[in-house]
Amino acid sequence: MKAISILGSTGSIGTNALRVTASFPDAFRIVGLAGGRNLERLAVQVAQTQPEIVSCLDEAGAGRLQEMLRARGYPIHRTRFVCGERGNIEVACHSAATLVLSAISGAAGLVPTYRALEAGKHIALANKEALVMAGQLMMDKARERGIEILPVDSEHNAIHQCLRGNNRKEVKRLILTASGGPFRETPKAELSRVTPQQALNHPTWNMGRKITIDSATLMNKGLEVIEARWLFDVSPQEIDVAVHPQSIVHSLVEFIDGSVLAQLGPTDMRIAIQYALTYPERWQCPVPSLDLNRLASLEFHEPDFDRFPCLGLAYRALRAGGTAPAALNAANEVAVQAFLERMIPFGEIPHIIESVLDRHPTREASSLEAVLEADAGARAQARKLAEDICANAH
Repeated sequence: MKAISILGSTGSIGTNALRVTASFPDAFRIVGLAGGRNLERLAVQVAQTQPEIVSCLDEAGAGRLQEMLRARGYPIHRTRFVCGERGNIEVACHSAATLVLSAISGAAGLVPTYRALEAGKHIALANKEALVMAGQLMMDKARERGIEILPVDSEHNAIHQCLRGNNRKEVKRLILTASGGPFRETPKAELSRVTPQQALNHPTWNMGRKITIDSATLMNKGLEVIEARWLFDVSPQEIDVAVHPQSIVHSLVEFIDGSVLAQLGPTDMRIAIQYALTYPERWQCPVPSLDLNRLASLEFHEPDFDRFPCLGLAYRALRAGGTAPAALNAANEVAVQAFLERMIPFGEIPHIIESVLDRHPTREASSLEAVLEADAGARAQARKLAEDICANAH
């Protein structure tokens, strides 16, 4: 039986992961949960899984969660309640856990995931920002501890499946597919008028707010390019992106002899999650089979770097190396939040990121402290830029 801690249990990945583990009660045991702001959902999860440790955002949240559980008749003495980043780290490093599903959104997932690696935990990774910010550190620690980081993102999960049993030296390039988001065919001139509601209306996937905006700007694909570089030890020029609106082909691998392998499947994250949790085995998944006869077509297009400059900025940061990807990620997180709060228009997201990259003094990402320092500096710059844009608009 695998003992699992879930970081980000109340998000879409965490929720689906608990659906997967509930399907195999004799194979998985949930020993730790780290949730977000949705205390009602977290209370249900705790009552259902009875973990040994639970982390909330803050002490007030932990107190409210315990009150909610008492009202349900839950024996709270069975569970230890912690909070904040320290609490997330305790969940990630809990002695009973053998596998950690890292699904906290954004930079907040970096330190707990890295500490889990230090503790020798196997990692199912849905938090791409950890590799974007500190890819070299993460992969070095995984190799040192003899751990393979198993990707949960559907694109990287697909590549992992395509590479399974193949010689990595025979790989010519990786091709990450992108749905294109809600504005795939929107003229560039109209993007400046996009509202948060429109940007959150993803045509294919049901995801969290931040990742949905990243999909609309194609920054999500840019972050995935950086993640792929570290997961699969390839150079930036060996990673391409193809816009695939149907989201049936989750990614492809081209080999040096011209052969191309693709992984296809329904748009249901439970498949990728279950693959990572059960690896190296494959188990039956409670998801309807893909009906190829009902697919009208499978389209592939080159991404438009002019209309969606965030993708190009991600490649730029990856080529620059060092702390540049951490600065890119920080600026993007701040800009996306500013857009969601209606401080800035949609088109200013890439402008803020580019301005931060222009000013960032790229250094070697030689330690976690160096990465976090770059993250903090870039966030401060991005906030100032967003505030200036907002002030000038009024």
